Amino acid sequence: MESLLVYPSAKVSISNPSFTSGRTILSGNRHFGPRDLSNSIRMSSGFFPLRCTNSPDNKEISSVAAAIYEYHTDELINAEEVREWESGKSINDIYAKQGITIRRSCRPAPPAGGGMIPRNILEQIIWDKEVEVTQFKQRIPLKEVERMIEDASRTRDFLAALKDSYLRTGLPALIAEVKKASPSRGILRENFDPVEIAHTYEKNGAACLSILTDEKYFQGSFENLDKVRKAGIKCPLLCKEFIIDLWQIYYARAKGADAVLLIAGVLPDIDIKYMLKTCRELGLTALIEVHNERELDRVLKIKGVQLIGINNRNLENFVVDISNTQKLLENRIEVIQGKDITVVGESGLFAPDDVKFVHDSGVKAVLVGESLIKQEDPGLAIRGLFGKDISK
Repeated sequence: MESLLVYPSAKVSISNPSFTSGRTILSGNRHFGPRDLSNSIRMSSGFFPLRCTNSPDNKEISSVAAAIYEYHTDELINAEEVREWESGKSINDIYAKQGITIRRSCRPAPPAGGGMIPRNILEQIIWDKEVEVTQFKQRIPLKEVERMIEDASRTRDFLAALKDSYLRTGLPALIAEVKKASPSRGILRENFDPVEIAHTYEKNGAACLSILTDEKYFQGSFENLDKVRKAGIKCPLLCKEFIIDLWQIYYARAKGADAVLLIAGVLPDIDIKYMLKTCRELGLTALIEVHNERELDRVLKIKGVQLIGINNRNLENFVVDISNTQKLLENRIEVIQGKDITVVGESGLFAPDDVKFVHDSGVKAVLVGESLIKQEDPGLAIRGLFGKDISK
């Protein structure tokens, strides 16, 4: 249920041992892993499974009954990442080849101590997230999450809400962020009531809302997501989380999310592809976030991408440069329009001129948090951001 390369429980089954295209991939008696048993290596979390073999213990296989992955088998089995893994390359070498600098599975298991030191705040967040997700899954197994999804409300169309708002106002649709804190700015709002803030955003023209769920660095929670969904908010909700594991996508769906964030600077292509498939099966929209030209070029080659966010904040050093949006789009806008992809501008947006700048660059939606949440009246701050009332 996790990354196909990083975790040993990232197992999917093949309905027939014959590797013909179009086979349905399900959990069952056969599981997938990119390396033969004779060449399996010891990871921080255990041995990586076989490429295709009988599972010695079906109890080990995470249930994926809620999501049937109808991959063309050749696309999955013959993915470049799998071939490289089988040739003996390490996970982090494979990631680096795609321009991903965030290393994975580097935290030593206690009481060993030592190990590598995070090179930047994003890498620290991801390493901590690996530990956090493991603990979450022990407390709330996937089977329980699947039962929660059965009782969850139907998802709303996140992308359609953005498009409708853009057509109505002629301005980028607003994804307003419910965020208490950030690693770079600390506490953004002392008097923080996520439901009250969500209602204010909706009343003042937000098309969708982004709910921070990371606890350690942003003081968010999945409970905040659940509270906002159950409060009668009509705006579709984005679960703003550092997703590294399919379990998080399922849990986001169970807690009321209509969309999830996938960060290309953290996830390799193979993970983005099967996470997109999972999102479609669960009725979720995937917002794929990029920070540089290489990440955008990678994402544009992936089938089924509908929504791309360009973050003007470098997540490794937190420097913000609004011109990043223009730089990434100036030579790619025709390709993006041809694929009918909606682009979201993220970070560094504080005034009408900022919104106009990214709009002129090709953006049709903006995700804004800090410049709204820090104001005493976030609703009035929306009018200040756009230079007009966008609720009408």
